Amino acid sequence: MSLKLGVPSKGRLMEKTFSWFEKRGITLSRSGSEREYAGKVDGIDGVTLVLLSAGEIPRELASGRIHLGVTGTDLVHEKLPRWEQQVEQVSLLGFGQADLIIATPACWVDVDSLDDLDAVAAAFRKTHGHRLRIATKYHRLVREFLSDAGVADFTLVDSQGATEGTVVNETAEAIADITSTGETLRANHLKILSDGLILKSQATLWRSRVASYDTTDKQILTELLDRLS
Repeated sequence: MSLKLGVPSKGRLMEKTFSWFEKRGITLSRSGSEREYAGKVDGIDGVTLVLLSAGEIPRELASGRIHLGVTGTDLVHEKLPRWEQQVEQVSLLGFGQADLIIATPACWVDVDSLDDLDAVAAAFRKTHGHRLRIATKYHRLVREFLSDAGVADFTLVDSQGATEGTVVNETAEAIADITSTGETLRANHLKILSDGLILKSQATLWRSRVASYDTTDKQILTELLDRLS
């Protein structure tokens, strides 16, 4: 057996992950073309690289099919109920920072807080006969956050494309989405609620709590984590 390490398969997240490991003396590389999802690990024996989409990595960790994986805090918290029982946070990687937030139209001048949103949602339902729509890809996190804040009379609609565009396209009245600079929100005439921060996210190295580890695997894991710390 060998330890399986799952890493995002493309883009800046893959490049920055490769760079993070390289600074610690471990070289990750893709095998063959960009269409291949296998790779190799140099600098330590007994570790196999698996290239996956960032969204697949939480599920693979939770199933025990990989031992370690790099993906965002937001994806682990969204895709894994009771995530602490399934994965362990090993290290924050210091890149891929983004905030999951609630944003409303900038023209809603009287809406600044979650309490204001709750009042608007109640008035919206009374006026329009249906609940205020919030577009998001993060249904579980957003529903729990709003429910805990006492916001009612909303419904979550799935955003398949650019979430920020759903308000101007009139498929939603508000959004919950990831943002790093806020520029796209401002370009679409949206504002973040003053208490609308749901989660701060960044690229993180996780360890599966449910994967099988034999004696050799445990020795390799200890060596690897010592190198990475």
